[in-house]
Amino acid sequence: MTPSEIVDKMMNTDYFSQWLGINRLQDGEGKSVLQMQIRKEMLNGFGIAHGGITFSLADSALAFAANGYGRQSVSIETSISHLKPLKEGDIITATAIEENLTSRIGIYRIVIENQAGEKVAIFKGTVYRTEKSWS
Repeated sequence: MTPSEIVDKMMNTDYFSQWLGINRLQDGEGKSVLQMQIRKEMLNGFGIAHGGITFSLADSALAFAANGYGRQSVSIETSISHLKPLKEGDIITATAIEENLTSRIGIYRIVIENQAGEKVAIFKGTVYRTEKSWS
């Protein structure tokens, strides 16, 4: 299966990513670029995007990038730093960057930027690469 076919298969049952309104801009082995718009129902009590929204977008980018090789991979450690607040209507783009890959572990950095190209969050994720194939 190609990376795009794998992500298609993942997205078919990833109802949360569908709810987020994620648009896939790039699929690849160890690569993923996703984009979405902040909606009113994503805001917290401060009127800014809930931190879980950027975390979730980055988590999806991590999953799609890591699984693009054709081996089922699951996250085992994640963290995020929020750099700037997001408001309703903002468009954010998450770009997954593979930092290290071994036969069992993959480490990724996901940079999230707003429509002005400003970094709004940085996410780090580690995945465990199983022996199970997507084919």
